[in-house]
Formats: sequence, structure tokens, C-alpha cells
Amino acid sequence: MPEPHTPEDARAALAAIASLLAPAHPDVAEEVLRAHDSPHDYVDAFGDRLDRRGIDEPVDNLAWIALIDALDARGLLAEFDWKEDAQEIRSRLRSLESRPSVDPWVLFDDEETLLPTEAFLHACGRHYREIGAALAVLDIESDCYPVVGLRAARGKELTALAACPGFPVHHLGAGSGRR
Repeated sequence: MPEPHTPEDARAALAAIASLLAPAHPDVAEEVLRAHDSPHDYVDAFGDRLDRRGIDEPVDNLAWIALIDALDARGLLAEFDWKEDAQEIRSRLRSLESRPSVDPWVLFDDEETLLPTEAFLHACGRHYREIGAALAVLDIESDCYPVVGLRAARGKELTALAACPGFPVHHLGAGSGRR
């Protein structure tokens, strides 16, 4: 039986996730840990950012939201609506700082761009995997898809780290759908 995780374990996992997804941006970890350690202070400091999510006081997943918002603010995450256009998804994934050096878009068939959002995101994930990269959704149990890019070899590490504080990660193109 696995041992229960302590708040210190969750804190360490959140810091490790921030370091994994934003190695050149130590301030991401600072924001995430502030949300974990001092949620009221975080809400006061980042109220404008949280307003668009309808958050005006600490919530259970505040540190996860802080991670997503910090990554987004630095061009390391793209958040897509459930009915996003394929060309918009392509454009925003290509603009991520964490995009792969090899362009996966040459692997796409024209028909794939006609897929609904979730299916298209999974197609993106499959093509990213073909070149050694991965796309993952940092799920906030909403109708949006906060997507990060990383090396495929680090995908299991991300999932394991996120499981410690209890946050869901879904890898696009890696099998079954998100829901």
C-alpha cells in the first residue's frame, strides 16, 4: 500500500513540475509555491489573472491553476477552448517556447485539420510523439485544454509528479481520450 503524501511531498512535487516544464524560468516555481504556501497572498497578488477564471479566493487546486497561469504567461502553455479551430491550435502550439526543434506539422494529413478539437489535439499528440516530443493536458476539470509541450521521455515523470498532489495530467495521442 503506498504511503499517503504529505503537504511537503506535494510542495516538492509542484516545485519539480515547475522545474520540468519551465527550466529556464525559476519564477514559475516561485509563483506555484506561493499559491501552495500562502494561498491568500497569491490570490491578492494575482487577482487580475485569476479573475478570468472566476476565482476570487483560494480554491483546492490553486497551486495547479497558478502553474498553468505562470506557464501561459511565459509562452510555455497554450490553453484551448473545447471548440477551438485546428489552425488556431496549430498556430499556438508552434509559438510555444517548448515546441520541438523538428516540425511535426509536416506529418499531418489535410483531413486531420477537419477533426473536432479533442480529436485534433490527440492527432497533434500522436505526431509530436513520432518526433520524440509530447503534448500533455494539465487538467483543471473544465471545458478547456491547458496544453504543455515536453520531451516524450519525460512524460511519465510529469504524470508521477502530478499524482503526488493529486492533479490530473492527460497525454495527448497516447491512447484513450481524456474523458
